[in-house]
Amino acid sequence: MSLSRGLFLAVEGIDGSGKSGIVGHLADHLRAHGRDVLTTREPGGTPEGEAIRALVLSGADDAWDPMSELLLMTAARVQHVRRVIAPALGSGRAVVSDRYVGSTLAYQGTGRGLSEDFIRDLHARAVGGLWPDLTLILDLDAATGLARSRRRLTDGAVDEGRFESLDLDFHERIRQSFLAQAARDPDRHAVIDASGTPEDVRSRAVAALDRLLT
Repeated sequence: MSLSRGLFLAVEGIDGSGKSGIVGHLADHLRAHGRDVLTTREPGGTPEGEAIRALVLSGADDAWDPMSELLLMTAARVQHVRRVIAPALGSGRAVVSDRYVGSTLAYQGTGRGLSEDFIRDLHARAVGGLWPDLTLILDLDAATGLARSRRRLTDGAVDEGRFESLDLDFHERIRQSFLAQAARDPDRHAVIDASGTPEDVRSRAVAALDRLLT
């Protein structure tokens, strides 16, 4: 793939699957190959997006109606795409995002029961249907991921546990949604076994990225 065009990667997966670490490792790998790289996250990536993140990831699960939750996530994405992602891609940079619309399809779609077709249509209208060149899905047993994520929040005293407060069945549905998204569009997805050592997972993720770049 030519260095003259932007490259958009998203890293997805259930809570506790290790996305943040893989985002950083992929960014380092791209920099080692001459790319100018921007790492970012959703919800977030802009001051407005970070404010929305604080609203939707904390508090009681019933704080937001599912449709309100979807619209807040979409509002954060509009700011993110228009002010951060699109300009970076337009200047030829590589963008690696910790979550993107795949998480919306999983959490607000399969998880909350909203229409996937509606979410895809909203995405098209809100940000022109910008999709990653490659989405890496870190696949992990839901119980293992949920335990990891709850431990991380507790150890770090992080008030972002609204989704972690939900039961294991919810997180199982999220995992299956990610796998279904990959099966629906295999050319733009890579499912990465997120079990094993961190070194194992990093190696699998880099191999998937290299297949895109060659």
